[in-house]
Amino acid sequence: MSAPRTTSWPLVALFTAGYLAPYLLPTTVGRLDSGLPLSATQAGAVGSALLLSSAAAGFALASRVERIGARTLARIGLALALFGYGGAALTTTVPAVVAGAVLGGFGSGTATTVAATLIAGQRDPHRASTAGLLTVSALAGAVYLTVPHLGPGHGLPLAAIALTALVVWPLTGRLPAGVPAAPTRHHKARLPHARSGLVLAAAMLCWSLAQNSLWGVSGRIGLDQAQLSEATVGAVFALGLGAGLTGVLAAGALGARLGRAVPIGAGTVLIAGCIALSASSTDLTSFATGEIAWNTLYPVVLSYLIGLAASLDPRGRWAVLVGSASSLGTAAGPLTGSVLSAQAGFPAMGVVLGAGLLVIALPMTAVALHTGGRPLLPGAIRRRGGHPAALVAAATGTPTGAVPEIGAPEQPVVEIAVETPAVPAQRAYDKAGSEAL
Repeated sequence: MSAPRTTSWPLVALFTAGYLAPYLLPTTVGRLDSGLPLSATQAGAVGSALLLSSAAAGFALASRVERIGARTLARIGLALALFGYGGAALTTTVPAVVAGAVLGGFGSGTATTVAATLIAGQRDPHRASTAGLLTVSALAGAVYLTVPHLGPGHGLPLAAIALTALVVWPLTGRLPAGVPAAPTRHHKARLPHARSGLVLAAAMLCWSLAQNSLWGVSGRIGLDQAQLSEATVGAVFALGLGAGLTGVLAAGALGARLGRAVPIGAGTVLIAGCIALSASSTDLTSFATGEIAWNTLYPVVLSYLIGLAASLDPRGRWAVLVGSASSLGTAAGPLTGSVLSAQAGFPAMGVVLGAGLLVIALPMTAVALHTGGRPLLPGAIRRRGGHPAALVAAATGTPTGAVPEIGAPEQPVVEIAVETPAVPAQRAYDKAGSEAL
């Protein structure tokens, strides 16, 4: 018997509440720098502490969602986000702001952990993650358009994250109390695809580090190097996130027709070029082109990476662990970008980050190819780590319905008892030959 499907929109809302803080990172760090007695590097360090706390929540709770319950854990995470970010928004004392940001980051990470676990249990993880990325991109774009017109101060982006947690709270009643267990004979079986999962986790850490090293200082690139106003920079970010919506919609429509290797590998190479262009921009045209192109490609590749991690383990453990490794890279991003830009300048930072992305594109593509495999015949099963799963190639031309989906659970074998088996009489048979005709 298949497990019941999670209600989709509450799951998407939870995903949005967890991912909003990283999406608002540039304006959060910029406001901390301008609204509090902090240097640019110190403000980047606060942003890194927020995201590091989010990653710590993922590592701590990856295997505890089933035990505590998805609904309970989601409510705990949203409460921490509400009080943490809300408290940080209402005070100007630096230690209190840092403490609130760290507490809120742990709440965001808790919400993201629950969302990632439930997404892995969906029949189509890529579709669920795409819907979540659409929602968080739209909300973040609205914040970027609104915040510059509401006045100065560090509290506005933090308050937006806290209010999102408050709005999502009532929807948690429609989340499952627990997590439906994947069909397996060994409840505590080892993680399947251990080598691929570890490679993907390490690559995702570096991938996210490069992305957020740029994202954490993008505001400063626009304000200081390109000499743009805060309203103009916010408008560029909003347009970029709007373009990201188009990219995610295209990824959702494309689905698995190209598999995962092509979008992940080719998309990462293109992102490397966008980062180099944005970091070297000196006017509105080059800055807007780099940021909008990057924001278009980033969520597309991210949606395929989330789906790839979810396909490695239907119980969602690799989805959470890979996501937490990604959060570690995200956490180190603002500080890394601040240090690189301070030591070598923005253009050199872009070259370093772009080169790093070109290198890590190779192992990520290899994992996508390895776990996707070649098209299998209907009913073919591959077992690893004692965890049964049907893995088929998500490539163009693979017939739908004739073969199981990527990550789909193995169909159970049902024994049919026969009450009175027929016993053939030996005399009923004779030699085959021309006499029998």
